[in-house]
This record gives sequence, C-alpha cells and structure tokens, in this order.
Amino acid sequence: MYNVVIIGSGCAGLTAAIYAARANLKPLVIDGHEPGGQLTLTTMVENYPGFPDGILGHELIENMRKQAQRFGAEFNAGIVTDVDLSKRPFTVTAGSDVYETKTLIIAAGASARLLGLPEERPLLGSGVSTCATCDGFFFRNKAIAVVGGGDTAMEEASFLTRYASRLYLIHRRNEFRASKIMIDRARANEKIEFVTPAIVEKILADSAGVEGIRLRHPETGETRELEVHGVFVAIGHDPNTAAFRGQLPTDANGYLLSTNGSKTNIPGVFVAGDVQDHRYRQAVTAAGSGCMAAIDAEKFLEEHK
Repeated sequence: MYNVVIIGSGCAGLTAAIYAARANLKPLVIDGHEPGGQLTLTTMVENYPGFPDGILGHELIENMRKQAQRFGAEFNAGIVTDVDLSKRPFTVTAGSDVYETKTLIIAAGASARLLGLPEERPLLGSGVSTCATCDGFFFRNKAIAVVGGGDTAMEEASFLTRYASRLYLIHRRNEFRASKIMIDRARANEKIEFVTPAIVEKILADSAGVEGIRLRHPETGETRELEVHGVFVAIGHDPNTAAFRGQLPTDANGYLLSTNGSKTNIPGVFVAGDVQDHRYRQAVTAAGSGCMAAIDAEKFLEEHK
C-alpha cells in the first residue's frame, strides 16, 4: 500500500516525487514507456531557470531523479497497462506488478508524433526536433525545414524565422488543416517557403548531424533534395492516456482535464505535465504542475487521514 503512486518520470513526475518524498509520503514512481520524458530526446536545455550556461536534457532529468531518491522516492521500471479508479485503494497494473495506492498522480506525458523514418529517432537532438521553443536557438543563421500542415506547424515555422536564414514549410498536400489566419501569417513571412505537395523520404546526415532532406512528390514520384541543418517535426502529440480512458474525462484530443490546479473528477487522483497540457509543453510548466499535484495529494491525505 502506497500513499502516492506517480505514473511518469519526466519533469512533472520527478518534481511531484521530490515534493511527495520531502513530505515523507514515500512515493512510488513508475517510469513509463519513455523514462525521463521528452527532455531525454533533446540535447541542451537553455531555458530552464537556474542554469545560465544550459544543461543537457538527460542530465537535468538524472539530477531530478537523484534528488527524489535522496528524499526517499522509490522507482520501478514498467509501463502502466491498467488502472482501477472505481474503488479505494486505487490499483495500478504495470506488466505483472499490481500496486495499491491511496492517491495517484498521473504525469504520463505526451509523445510527439514522428514521421516514421528509420533515421529520425537516432537524430533527435542532432538536428531533428519536435519542439521549436526548445531547440530553435541552436539553428541561428541556418536553413530549417518544418514538416506539418496544422496550426502548430504554422506557429513553429513563424517562430523559427527568428533564427533561421531560410525556412521550408513542407506538407504532403497542397491543402492545410491550419486556420486561415495562421496560413496567411506564414505566407506573409518572407523567410518561409512553402514546399507542397512533398513527402519527406529521407533525412540526410553526417557525423555532425543533419545536412539535408530528400523529398518525393506524392503524385509524380519525382525526388529532390534540400540542404537544411534542422528538421522540426510538427505533426502533433498523442497524450499517453489510454489506461485512463473511460474513467477520467478528456478533451477532444485525449488530454486529461483538471480543475482547481491538478484535481480531477475523482478525489485523490491528480494530473500534471503534458498529459493535461497541450498548450505550453515546457519543462518548467511541467515541473510547476508536478509540484501542485504533490501538494494537492499531501493535503488530500491529511484531510482524509
């Protein structure tokens, strides 16, 4: 029987673990299918407060993990496949392990959708990114490609022109899912060149990182290559909420809904980080929501003895 089980070991989950452990609640953290969360997919983090020279993403996560362990947090590897929130204590199933807990903090995060190219994931942090605000700074005066056709792609393309010498917006169709105002804003930006219809067939790289992309016309099959040093994939995120569907309310895109900070419609169940945040998706906002969830869980336990 645990006082607190935390699902997810990214910024939100680890911050919740630090606060819960400091409150002597002896929390259990279940790593999830992406241990460390999305920060482990980036290299240098330069916008997290307190690190004027930046810090490597995996190093920041490792420091948080050690901090939580120092205060008594327990960690178990595993992917949560089922939860039962219909009765108390709550039960959490991860593989062959079943845990009982008085409170639950869901910080399972959201996974960025990728193009599915074999070279894509190995190049994350070496020229391929899923976060413009995280990594745009590293591509100053370089040519960049943004792949996608929705509002996120338009927004990230416009943002990245602050740094890029040239930006190619690549979409597999001539029509876009983005709103008209976002499309018009991108078209009005002289740094942005629309490349449509085009499918990214291969990301070209050398030992230093990305050096270009090979595109294929979906109708003619004709191929061409573009010289770019950054590829930003902006085709959306999927919240890791499959185990909670039908038990907790979500929005139309599957993100968990919360009220009064981290609280859900089930007393004793709290949410934090990207699993409920499709707008900000930053390490610092995830950490802040993890702190809120842990404090809310502590107060719940105090009130219900």
